[in-house]
Amino acid sequence: MEEIRINKYISKSGVCSRRAADKLINEGHVTINGVVAETGSKVTEKDIVRIDDDIINLIKDIKVYAFYKPVGYISSLSDEQGTGIASFLPQGMGLFPVGRLDKDSEGLMLITNDGNLMNEILNASNGHEKEYIVTTRQKFNNDFLVKMAKGVPITNRATGKKIITAPCKTEALEDNSFKITIIQGLNRQIRRMCGYFDIDVVSLKRVRIMNIMLGNMRPGELKELSQSELIKLRRMLEKV
Repeated sequence: MEEIRINKYISKSGVCSRRAADKLINEGHVTINGVVAETGSKVTEKDIVRIDDDIINLIKDIKVYAFYKPVGYISSLSDEQGTGIASFLPQGMGLFPVGRLDKDSEGLMLITNDGNLMNEILNASNGHEKEYIVTTRQKFNNDFLVKMAKGVPITNRATGKKIITAPCKTEALEDNSFKITIIQGLNRQIRRMCGYFDIDVVSLKRVRIMNIMLGNMRPGELKELSQSELIKLRRMLEKV
């Protein structure tokens, strides 16, 4: 019977990514057959793995979905206000969202029970493209789009430091609407980039993550990725 590292086992259980699993292991939350796990411990399907008091098991049926998050919902599975996206997802499959969209934004998210896939997609250093359609309150000119594309000074809220956003692609659609493709995922990044130029965002919709398109999906719709979409997605991740 194949042995696998404990962090990979936890990831394949759908609980979290390998990085998050390492944190749980280092903090002593994980046991194998009653013994506190160590980084590098290996397990088989016959071993009893617990995170605190909960037994976890491998998920053999990996699922990856495209999901259209509606406006008014946060990207977490649940919250105290009941505005999480859990009600849109099938239960009992260990599914969780890949990345975030703020409450006022809508559009494409990926939902999966593959923690390792989630971790690979979220790795900002890999430069994975995400494409958005932005509608603004004010009309703008081409100079605004050129400056947006070159990079904008904003504060990285995770570190508190001022940074220049990575170069991106912009394309005018109408005099108050444009398409933007970014490779970062900073908190409310596009809204804050526009705000730097005193441009207010009225609506923001994510329409693409790497090779996965929102297409004609409707708000709240969940659609399993096709085999060809998933193969291409994994190949793109392997190249970085």
